[in-house]
Amino acid sequence: MNAELPPVTPDVVAAAVEGLTTRLRKKLDAAIESYAAVPVVTDGAVRRVRCGEDAEVTLTPGPSGTVTDAGQVVCSCLLAPRCLHRAAVLGACPLADADTEAGTEAGTDGDGAPWKTSDAVAAAAPAPDSPSATGPAAPLAAETVAEPEESVPLNDAQLAAASELWTAAAAVLAAGVPAAGAVPQAELLRAAHTARLAGLHRAEAAALRVVRGLRGARARHDGHRLADLIANMRELLLTTALLAATDPNQALIGTARRSYRPGGGLRVHGVCREPVITATGYGGVVTHVISEDGRWFSVADVKPGGPGRAQGAATATVALGSGSLDHAQLARGGLLISGATVSSDGRLGSGKGVRATPLTGHAWTSGPLAALFARPLTEAVAERLAVTPGADPERAEQATRELVGCDLVLVGAVGEHLIARELSPGRPDTEGLLIRLAPSSGHPGLAHTANFRRLASRPELRLRVIGRLDPDRAATLRPLAVAPLPDTEATLRLPADWQGHADLGYDRLEGAHLPPTDVLPAVPTMDGLSDVPPDPLAEAPLWRLRQLIEVAVAGGRRAVAEPARDGDRSGGGAAMRRGGFHTAADLAADLTAEADRRTRDVFGRTGEADPDRYARTWLAAAVYLTGVERALVQATWQPESASS
Repeated sequence: MNAELPPVTPDVVAAAVEGLTTRLRKKLDAAIESYAAVPVVTDGAVRRVRCGEDAEVTLTPGPSGTVTDAGQVVCSCLLAPRCLHRAAVLGACPLADADTEAGTEAGTDGDGAPWKTSDAVAAAAPAPDSPSATGPAAPLAAETVAEPEESVPLNDAQLAAASELWTAAAAVLAAGVPAAGAVPQAELLRAAHTARLAGLHRAEAAALRVVRGLRGARARHDGHRLADLIANMRELLLTTALLAATDPNQALIGTARRSYRPGGGLRVHGVCREPVITATGYGGVVTHVISEDGRWFSVADVKPGGPGRAQGAATATVALGSGSLDHAQLARGGLLISGATVSSDGRLGSGKGVRATPLTGHAWTSGPLAALFARPLTEAVAERLAVTPGADPERAEQATRELVGCDLVLVGAVGEHLIARELSPGRPDTEGLLIRLAPSSGHPGLAHTANFRRLASRPELRLRVIGRLDPDRAATLRPLAVAPLPDTEATLRLPADWQGHADLGYDRLEGAHLPPTDVLPAVPTMDGLSDVPPDPLAEAPLWRLRQLIEVAVAGGRRAVAEPARDGDRSGGGAAMRRGGFHTAADLAADLTAEADRRTRDVFGRTGEADPDRYARTWLAAAVYLTGVERALVQATWQPESASS
């Protein structure tokens, strides 16, 4: 994928691939890889790519900057428009959401979609020891749908679109990343476009995330995470299965796009800045603010530019209201906004009717910011992890991404993590939950890792932390900003122009910002790190099922079938049963057996494997694993787990 090329809507890419002959389709993946590395000539909004001596592809995006029509992409060769050059260049373009031609107030990520820092989704599982759900989709529906909204019967077109999307997704899952090239991706994009036309927006969005994940995996992008691709594949299969099995609620159908609603007058106070670097060449900053009544909002500035732009955007002008404030000032100040517009995830819009006046900022010790530290961490985390099974993935992500505040004392460092103990609100001498702190980003161009090393040099340091919980790791918080803890000498000494806090992605802590070692309490002679509770996700034999699910996506059906042929000589199933995870062992056995299943005709010839049944078996295992791992993570945030 070439970030210099304009985003392209899914239907345009799918149509170009479908127009190729069988012979040209076999050459498509190699051609995409080749043309993605070719320099792009820019002439205003027009982009040109030279494809050899006799062909040049010209892309003329619409006013939104996105290619939304097949006529906007022209090749000069004799075979155009059914030529390899045109299809390959389109395959090298970032993938846009299908509704970008309508415009939006939101920023966009590297694929042209409204920017989101994560595409992780939440799904529930059967009870830990319930029978394995390898049959029809109805049992999955009974376990996962628990929304209060009224059900919405689907029409024939919607049912057909859901079935087509399931079939395309099942084929991609059976192929795995190595075989899921441009042609299977185009089939999934075509099905996603059909789902969009039928109004199945949640399923369409999941399909686009899967295609982006496949592209990232095949191109070996630095920002690609296999876990994200697995989560998106699970979300896509689960959503389409539930759509076909039951009358869904509106959350399962989804909404067409992120809409902005009037927010009236708002008084917001800056909290911190968060740098953003995407895998597709975009970068920027998100500044988090909080209202007088404790509601979270954000102001985003994410555009093409990668790490360099993420650093420069730290002091870029805020595109909101008068434009007299930059992000660094907003993070330490505030705004009085009239005519505000707010998206469903708290993004503040910058429409023509929005007016904003800068305000003097609050310290973290007063106003709505002080309230963030007046609540036990376990209570705040419990709210964010209490995701309703089968809920809208955007709502689930929004819940887990909402920031939390706490007072901590550093205990020490283990690997890349800092170990810290919560100081109970109102009782700073009372020690509470022991948690892990992990850098929000490991990018070398950002300050997170250097600041962690600096903090690790001061065991027993007291500080205030604003961060985001990691829902996939045991009792782990990812700090975005830190501040001195009031009423103690054993805390940070920050410069006056930082106005009371340090943004860990931008502000670099130095030795002068830390207290002298002689004012810190004596480090206990007994190693405090010996009290760190075990990580159940790392120690439980569930990793064997997780590995099998990962192999299914990364390697395809054939890679999963291998363990079925050795009769569990590795002892994976027996280990899970000894650990009490009997359902996990059953699901693993079902998945490997189904992966190796082949039909034979009357002459004994091997027939085609059934991707539908295999996909249902994989989905049952993936949904179960997600639910059990979430339950284990929730348990690590309970006070009793810290003392056990």
